[in-house]
Amino acid sequence: MLVIADSSPLIALVNIGQINVLPTLFGDVTIPRLVADELAGARRPQLVRDFIASPPVWLYVRSPSVIESIPLLQPAESAAISLARELSADLLLIDEIQGRKAAAARNLKITGTIGILELAASAKLIDLQEAFDRLKQTDFWISHKLLDQRLAMFRGKNPPKS
Repeated sequence: MLVIADSSPLIALVNIGQINVLPTLFGDVTIPRLVADELAGARRPQLVRDFIASPPVWLYVRSPSVIESIPLLQPAESAAISLARELSADLLLIDEIQGRKAAAARNLKITGTIGILELAASAKLIDLQEAFDRLKQTDFWISHKLLDQRLAMFRGKNPPKS
């Protein structure tokens, strides 16, 4: 499976200690150089900078031949969408609403941090409530109420075994 990632899901997963669900779920993940540069930025948490300074073997950095200029998007988001299109990726990991809209308009299959965590929980890799609780303690921009609703929906689809 060819998976391209924007920075937000990587940052969130590193911050909550769940980055290793990515290779288990998807195998290798590729990011554009602009995303790697964002992860290494001085304003990122040290954990994230350490992660990209010594990337795991499953993380590849590759820039698209051409970066489409997409209104309302940061350069790294545009690069991730451009690379996903260029490589005919199976999945794009992206969180930002405008980026998701732009990717969907280009017929890219997408998921974000919440979708990744739900997939990992379905595969019994993580405890979803614990992951959501940790996410609530970060600066990840999502409503805590929405996380609670997603957890309730997940539990409705995956009731605990007696």
